[in-house]
Amino acid sequence: MRAALIYYPMKRRALILAPLAGVLLSLAAPLAAAPISLDRLSAYMNAMQTVKGDFTQINADGSIDTGTIYIRRPGRARFEYNAPSNALVMASGGQVAIFDPVSPGSADIYPLSRTPLSLILARKVDLNKAKMVVDHRQVDNTTVVTAQDPEHPEYGTIQLVYTDSPVQLRQWVITDDAGNQTTTILGDTQTSISLGLPLFDIADERKKRGAR
Repeated sequence: MRAALIYYPMKRRALILAPLAGVLLSLAAPLAAAPISLDRLSAYMNAMQTVKGDFTQINADGSIDTGTIYIRRPGRARFEYNAPSNALVMASGGQVAIFDPVSPGSADIYPLSRTPLSLILARKVDLNKAKMVVDHRQVDNTTVVTAQDPEHPEYGTIQLVYTDSPVQLRQWVITDDAGNQTTTILGDTQTSISLGLPLFDIADERKKRGAR
């Protein structure tokens, strides 16, 4: 699963965790006359407990990063960026922490609830919730869903791209409150695997790095 479910500012640079900035991959899947229903997509997301895989990220400035993503729903994610970035982004305990290798002794912390990533990591995903989904359509061989926090639409949106038979999340695009867009493309993934809680322990990672 090439993915990163987020966008976060990292030293004034788009990082992860987000409509396709002119890029929609050609994904092998049968053509469908209608989009996958929100009920089916919600059920798929709720059945997704653990995920490990690769991701490719297209940042707002056009640069590209790659790495490995780990997800343990609800509420936990870890994005390990390959060189030259070597960054680490973790979500756990209602927070998102960004560890910048340029300044290993510091970490930027943000509330998870203020990012569109929280919609994916929620304990229960309900895409039928009033005012959550602002767009739901078929685009070629994919179903595209654009969602927001119905209580705080100012936090930005996340556009999720799925294929069918079976339903799979292939990529997402996060648009932040300033209009910056970050695309995350999922590669090969493993699901229903064991991912220990220490992998998502922000406090422990801070101690390891001597973060303030």
